[in-house]
Amino acid sequence: MPSTLKKNCRLIVDSDNHYLAALKGNQPKLLAAVQQQFVPEQEYLDISKGHGRIERRLTQVWRHIETLPDWPGLCCVIRVHSTREQLFYDMNVVTRETRYYISSLDESAARIAVRIRGYWGAENNVHYVRDVTQDEDKSRIRTTPLVQNFALARNFALNLYRQFGFTNMAQALRRCSHTLTTLKAVFE
Repeated sequence: MPSTLKKNCRLIVDSDNHYLAALKGNQPKLLAAVQQQFVPEQEYLDISKGHGRIERRLTQVWRHIETLPDWPGLCCVIRVHSTREQLFYDMNVVTRETRYYISSLDESAARIAVRIRGYWGAENNVHYVRDVTQDEDKSRIRTTPLVQNFALARNFALNLYRQFGFTNMAQALRRCSHTLTTLKAVFE
């Protein structure tokens, strides 16, 4: 029986679209085959510095994948080696991580790296703000129509804050909750 990921990839390809999906332990046969057989054919190195850390991401693409198990629309496999150096007090802490992705896209390693980073940007801009700043995960609301209504209200508030010019959502929440003048200005 095909997995949910495989079914979703089939639906995406059948609708003339493309996918770029993380390959994790939920696909053990495909992941094992990729880890054993991966041969990088193209790579792109991205180095970024910020928030007290230096991160190096080496994105490698493998396109000659004939030996892999059959997968809908699979065009390439991507491996991303991340090395993060962060200074904690007087200690330099280095963490390494390797992630794999599958894709129906036929793009350069640089373009695929941008797409993968773009996903995390969306994750950080929306989900992190909703989970951490708005405490959505701590919400005790469980009744069906209220869950959707409060999600809409939270998204509406985030959009208003961004449209008003706030880049820090925690700061926007504090300012709007402490002064009626700011809250009125946001709604006007």
